[in-house]
Formats: sequence, structure tokens, C-alpha cells
Amino acid sequence: MIRQVSAFVAAALLLAGCGDSDVKEVHDWMDQVRQQTRPAVKPLAEPKDFIPFAYGDRQAVDPFSPNKLLNELAKAAETSHDPNKPDLQRPREVLEGYPLDTMKMVGTMQKGSVTYALLQIDRAVHQVRAGQRIGQNFGIVTRVNDDAINIREVVQDAAGEWVERMAKLELQSKENRK
Repeated sequence: MIRQVSAFVAAALLLAGCGDSDVKEVHDWMDQVRQQTRPAVKPLAEPKDFIPFAYGDRQAVDPFSPNKLLNELAKAAETSHDPNKPDLQRPREVLEGYPLDTMKMVGTMQKGSVTYALLQIDRAVHQVRAGQRIGQNFGIVTRVNDDAINIREVVQDAAGEWVERMAKLELQSKENRK
């Protein structure tokens, strides 16, 4: 029986600790803070007036035309003193009429001390040596080896500047020539 009474007293003490004594004070404080606090929100600025622009002249150049950009780049290229700029007035050689991807190196041959590469374009075979012009991008053959031709091309980048790039035509094996 003493055990039952002591268990009952312990349970009563535990429940008394869970009482509502401090909670009412916290709720009263929160209500008071809510009533005294006033949010401060800055008012939004008035929107700016939009004034549309009307293009009146239909014969004027469209400002978004890609042709306008190309014309300006061409004018800038004519007046620039770019050291990589090719001579556009010189007569073109025969092999400058073909793109490099249509050419196949099929062999080499030696004439005296000069090494020539043999290029097949369509069904014709052409001899090419170092210093000769080749391809549609102002290419110059810089070196002829037994297995490849090194070519320095000059092309225009997006800003209209002339830049060099290297290309290579490699000897085609018998399986690739079919």
C-alpha cells in the first residue's frame, strides 16, 4: 500500500509540473508586443513612363539586319593594316578553287631536291610543293612530308580580323581511297 501511495504522490507531482502557470504570462507578453509593433514598409516608386519609338522611314537600314553588320565589317577590313590580311587582288591559282575537304593526298614524289605531294581531286591528280597556294581559305603549303601536307590558312573571325589557322592533309591509306 505504501508503494501505491508513493506512486500516486509521484504522479501528482509530475502532473503539477506540467501546469499552466507561466504560459499565460508568455501569451500576454506576445499579445502586447503584437499590439505595439507597427510594420514599416516603404512605398513603391512610381513606374517610369514608357515612350515607344516609331521607325518612320521604311527605306532606312534595319538596325537588326545581319547585312548591316557584314557591311561594317567589310569597311573595317578594307581600312585595317592587319599583317595577316591576304592579298585579295592577286590572281588565284588552280587549287584555290577547291575546298580542302575535297582533296585527298595519295602519295609523294621527288624531283631533284623538291618533294611534291600528289593530291587527288575528283579523278585528277595534282602535284603540290611547299609555298604553293591551296584551298579556298588563302592556304599556303608550308611543308610536304611523306605522310602529310601542312597548310597555313588565313580566315576572318567573327570580329572581321584575319587570323591564321593550321590545317593538315594526311596520306590516305589504300582502304580509305576506295
